[in-house]
Amino acid sequence: MLHKLRRYESQNVTYIAPDGSWPIVWERARGVHVWDADGNKYLDLTAAFGVAAAGHANARVVRAGQRQMGQLLHAMGDVHPHALKAELARELSRLTFERWATSFQTRNSNRKASSYPEHRAKTIFCNSGFEAVESALKTAMLATGKPDVIAFTGGYHGTGYGALNTTQRAHFRSPFIRQLREFGRFVPFPDAQSERAAVKEPETTVERIEVQIQKMFRQSNVGAILVEPVQVRGGINIPPNSFVPMLRRLCDQHQAVLILDEIYTGLGRTGKWFACEHWATPPDLICLGKALTGGFPLSACVGRADLMDAAWPPTKGEAIHTSTFLGHPVGCAMALEQIKEIRARKLVQRSAELGPVLLSALQSTCESPGKISLGKRHMNPSRSIRAETTTLSTRGLGLLAGLEFCFPDGKPATARALEINQRMLRRGFILLPEGEQSNVLSFTPPLTITRSQIHAVTCALAEVIEELPCD
Repeated sequence: MLHKLRRYESQNVTYIAPDGSWPIVWERARGVHVWDADGNKYLDLTAAFGVAAAGHANARVVRAGQRQMGQLLHAMGDVHPHALKAELARELSRLTFERWATSFQTRNSNRKASSYPEHRAKTIFCNSGFEAVESALKTAMLATGKPDVIAFTGGYHGTGYGALNTTQRAHFRSPFIRQLREFGRFVPFPDAQSERAAVKEPETTVERIEVQIQKMFRQSNVGAILVEPVQVRGGINIPPNSFVPMLRRLCDQHQAVLILDEIYTGLGRTGKWFACEHWATPPDLICLGKALTGGFPLSACVGRADLMDAAWPPTKGEAIHTSTFLGHPVGCAMALEQIKEIRARKLVQRSAELGPVLLSALQSTCESPGKISLGKRHMNPSRSIRAETTTLSTRGLGLLAGLEFCFPDGKPATARALEINQRMLRRGFILLPEGEQSNVLSFTPPLTITRSQIHAVTCALAEVIEELPCD
């Protein structure tokens, strides 16, 4: 199969190691497990890029898709709609802005009511995550008339030409830089590493970033701030608690639109329905995808109804922004069932409960390989320990965790991280390297993972670390 793929797929897509050690060919998946074409079984610690939040091939979600395929396989996007598109739009309104209007204001009774969304939400359905981001960028442009967007170093918002203007990593941008409008204005993201550097004054990093953003508002025609509340592909970077509220305050001050890219962090991944809930801070627009359907290509840009209505004119039969598969009926059916499953199985609470267990196990693994504690002790969001001459840092929020490999001078220990990643695959555990230098092993398992499965992966990780000393 890999020989055929190498022959007929663009050579820039799938990396195939010359020795055949990478990749495996997936044959089937269920729950937290994947089987390859040779019949080998793996524990998936990626949830297939965070998609399988309720487990791979969740039976209820699959049946919902099958029923819909038998009844209505395709509708006509923005022309002749189907009922489930309206049902899902209503459900997303209830799950986001309608719920936040009550819960955020209750938690922050000292803030003005105008700081919180008071109306229902409206949605633009899309197919992939970057399309949801581009829908949000268009909304902000129409609403404010200002083209520039503040984004963050290390951020990843997709590789479409619109989103690429706000994706900072040179690997994705450099080949196409001459074709980009370059309306993105980048400032540093206050990640765990910079927070550790300023551990005695943790707020100073955020204060410096605020000064830079204020300067950009003065000097550029900025209409929006786009940010991942937790950077996932950037290396599981968790900001200080004051960061997201600061962005909300600056957007209010400058009449700009706050766009949260929660394509990876949404729908329970961080121990809340949405990561912004950790800071009780509502966006103006939120981008969703990945776990939304559990496996069907569907994403959404969800925004305050008043903002959406002010930005987008009523259609007269030809929408400004559209797509053949907009709000696909199968995707809508699966998304509605996926949300029901997350709610019924209490997977958001499960993520919140097992997140500290995962962090504790990872830290114990690094400190004393082979001796892993699964106790429910409190964990700091970011903690560094040393294994010989390589520094290992663990950080996480809910069932979203990262193990970073660096040398004492701070340089990324990429080769070691990748070697451990491959050795874990040979032992039957699927992980992903993240960060611009691929030196952070990420853990984003299905939210259905058990304590014993966490124990199994961290035991294996401890043995691999012992096999490959970080010296």
